[in-house]
Amino acid sequence: MKKKLLALAIFAPACTLAQAQSNVQIYGLLDMNVEYLTNANPTKNSLLRLNSGGANTSRFGFRGTEDLGDGLKAVFQLEGGLKLDAGASDGDIFGRQANVGLEGNFGRVVAGRSFSTVYDFLLPFDPMGYAPQYSWATSAGASGNRKDGLLTGVSNMVKYQGDFNGFRLGANYAFGEAAGSTSDSAKYALALGYNVGALRLAAVYSQVNGVRNTAGVYDKTTATHLAAGYQLGDAKLNAGFRHFKKTLAAGGADQRSDTYWGGVNYKTTEAFTITGVVYYQDIKNTTAALNADPIMYVLGGKYAMSKRTDLYLVGAYAKAKGNNTVSLSRDDVGYGSSQTGVTAGIQHRF
Repeated sequence: MKKKLLALAIFAPACTLAQAQSNVQIYGLLDMNVEYLTNANPTKNSLLRLNSGGANTSRFGFRGTEDLGDGLKAVFQLEGGLKLDAGASDGDIFGRQANVGLEGNFGRVVAGRSFSTVYDFLLPFDPMGYAPQYSWATSAGASGNRKDGLLTGVSNMVKYQGDFNGFRLGANYAFGEAAGSTSDSAKYALALGYNVGALRLAAVYSQVNGVRNTAGVYDKTTATHLAAGYQLGDAKLNAGFRHFKKTLAAGGADQRSDTYWGGVNYKTTEAFTITGVVYYQDIKNTTAALNADPIMYVLGGKYAMSKRTDLYLVGAYAKAKGNNTVSLSRDDVGYGSSQTGVTAGIQHRF
């Protein structure tokens, strides 16, 4: 009995210390909304539907750290998307995040699946704030394959980010994993940010390589982003720019476009915020018939019922030139040269 008590006295502090040095968190975001859309099918009928994910994508996850000493930590994150309207997984079980790495004075390095450096640095400058509905910051709403967006979720990736006296550095490399080549299907990004006082700036470059064809050539997509933000009293101003270029292995004209956005989030009270944004895509190097040049106007409001629960109401209108189709949300197919939508929803974080 004395030996058991002695063992407990020795190992109990060690167990307590180990628990104190490790931290694991279960978290999530649940977002549901009712949406009304015009021109929602080939016969241009309107649509009333229930959506999972309006202001943010619904998700759940696990993240944690372990203190390794001398300012060094092990970190991990597992995160999956949810379709609340169907009670189903949105993609693979951990299709949003599945990574592990180290964090210290040098910054943070993770390996696995995560969001790209482009996404991390640019999305904070979108006034719609990561919204899958009524935002063209990640991808515009032109028809066909001319959405000309940014690199979002990436697998087989090593990613770095560090913050140093107001400057932020970021980079990612995603392995193409093609035998005999380190460039086939590889994805690269480099970013520089500057945050001091009310001013925020960011510049990001990315490149995505396709699969090499029998002629030894692959598609290559490059994108350059610039963004700026400024806090002016109760108003947060944000603007962004994307130059997109895709060189085709099959030959022919490059696909090029410039996308612009700008808007404001104005806090009228501690609980209520009004958002207004304009998105515009200038499609270049194409025939006049395919030159959609879509534009979208967005106006919305958000009411914070608590620190974790929000109500929101957003309306948007998009239009394209030349009878080209357009959609308000990046994941939807367009069926008319214009579309109007209104969505009302609730969001809860845990």
